[in-house]
Amino acid sequence: MNSTPPPGAQNRPASPEPPSPRSLLSRLLRPVATLFAVAYFLLDALAYWVVRPVARRIARLPLFARFGQWAARLGPYPSLVLVLVPLALLEPAKPVGAWLFATGRPMAGAAVIIGAELVKITLVERLFHIAKPKLLTIGWFAWGYVRVTAWIAWLKETAPVRAARRLLIAVRQFARRVGRRLSLMVRRAGRG
Repeated sequence: MNSTPPPGAQNRPASPEPPSPRSLLSRLLRPVATLFAVAYFLLDALAYWVVRPVARRIARLPLFARFGQWAARLGPYPSLVLVLVPLALLEPAKPVGAWLFATGRPMAGAAVIIGAELVKITLVERLFHIAKPKLLTIGWFAWGYVRVTAWIAWLKETAPVRAARRLLIAVRQFARRVGRRLSLMVRRAGRG
């Protein structure tokens, strides 16, 4: 038996192994997941921009201060339930609102999204900030929190999100200019 390789075989590079189905699926789904995440965060940022002034006023009510004091006395797992239950009830409102928009009911869609965001910003975000130190004492929560915040930081630095952020800033500046001009026009009309 001849154990020497055929001529030229030593110079041939080893043929690359075909990608595994799992890595191929991962490479195909990553852009799709990124697109959905960008759309989700863009919708969230837009709703937050619209709802934030109202949420600030609601958060100043004495009832919210007492609720925050009560929530601060809870342990880690009751705090987790207090944050997750309203979040689980409110997050499906965005797809429902988008569906209402898509089916020709933009006012209902806007009302659902804005209402859910208003409750989420005033209640869930406030609860999360109150409960965060306790939640981070739960090992698996802290592990997930670190990874999710790192992923969100990465996502915010992607080109589509940076472009969306620039667009949102431009829209915000345009809305302020239009608002100032309308306000000026109304004042002039009132004097005339």
